[in-house]
Amino acid sequence: MADTFSQIYIQAVFAVSGRDSLIKPDFKEELYKYIAGIVRNQHQKLIAINGMPDHVHILIGLKPAMALADLVREIKADSTNFINRKKLVHGRFSWQDTAHSLMDIHSWIESSATSGTKRTITSNRLRANTCLC
Repeated sequence: MADTFSQIYIQAVFAVSGRDSLIKPDFKEELYKYIAGIVRNQHQKLIAINGMPDHVHILIGLKPAMALADLVREIKADSTNFINRKKLVHGRFSWQDTAHSLMDIHSWIESSATSGTKRTITSNRLRANTCLC
């Protein structure tokens, strides 16, 4: 029987509300670690995270069963609560309502030949800019 394997790599970018420079160096690493935990708790793989004072980039290995919009909503909601609960900024912190993503999808469908070797039937790459509203 053939095995199917899919990997979806997504770079999501989301910005601080009003593009205010609120992500300060003194708590940036703590925030990134917290976001990594959110991704892990959703059973996804965080490959990289970085950003600027007004926005964050995350590269995620997303399982095909997970909706990107749901994951980004979870990351934004939980990290907002984290920042506000710890009072890491003056006033109320929030992310912008939108996020942007760049997807790179690799799909391989492998089948075993009678000789026991595996061959790749398909290998597709898809790149698309998507706005999550």
